[in-house]
Amino acid sequence: MNELSIFVDESGVQEGNTPYYLVTLVLHDQSKDITSNIRNYEEHLSVAGLPDIPFHSTPLLHGNESYRSLSSQQRKQLLVNFSTFTRKLPIRYVTFMYESKIFKSKEILTRLVRRDLANFIYEHYEFLCGFETIKIFYDDGQRAVSHAMKESFKYMLSRDSLLFPKTDYRKYRLAQVADYLCSIELAAMKYQNGIHTFTDERFYGKREAFHKNFYKKVSKKRLSTI
Repeated sequence: MNELSIFVDESGVQEGNTPYYLVTLVLHDQSKDITSNIRNYEEHLSVAGLPDIPFHSTPLLHGNESYRSLSSQQRKQLLVNFSTFTRKLPIRYVTFMYESKIFKSKEILTRLVRRDLANFIYEHYEFLCGFETIKIFYDDGQRAVSHAMKESFKYMLSRDSLLFPKTDYRKYRLAQVADYLCSIELAAMKYQNGIHTFTDERFYGKREAFHKNFYKKVSKKRLSTI
């Protein structure tokens, strides 16, 4: 079956309590196998003596949750390994960004995301219609994103071709990739506007190093290159 998977992640607070709100979609044509990519990534972790923790950017950067017992150097190694893994995957992605000052409620944010998703679908309609099935994976973490996704895709595309399975990021590497790319796009925005933090520099380096070692490499996978 000709199938497209879309993994969704967000960064920010839907009520507008953070400077930026981002929504990232990772697209994967299921005919392009990633089994070897995953196997190589896991082998690299094993050889380096690193734990295979499901990637989650915020806890990794701050040493929380599953990363609590790891040193900052180990966490940085995990970040670099996951960056390399992502860069080699046959995927494309798109990120929508919003300054929180332009919306005051999740209802307004829903409208903004729905608008941008509709434009995205319109611009790539021929590509999307080339798939018999489109599966959208999201954990329903924030209603603004969930509602906008379902309304936009079901309105613009055939209802029969869409599935919305609830997603546990720990079970899907590409859900983790969506989290990673969302965090990288957020970091790029922070570096651009001079509001990056000590933690950002600790893991990504100065602005030039961040762009060279992280952002430039993955931004080649933006959807515009399809």
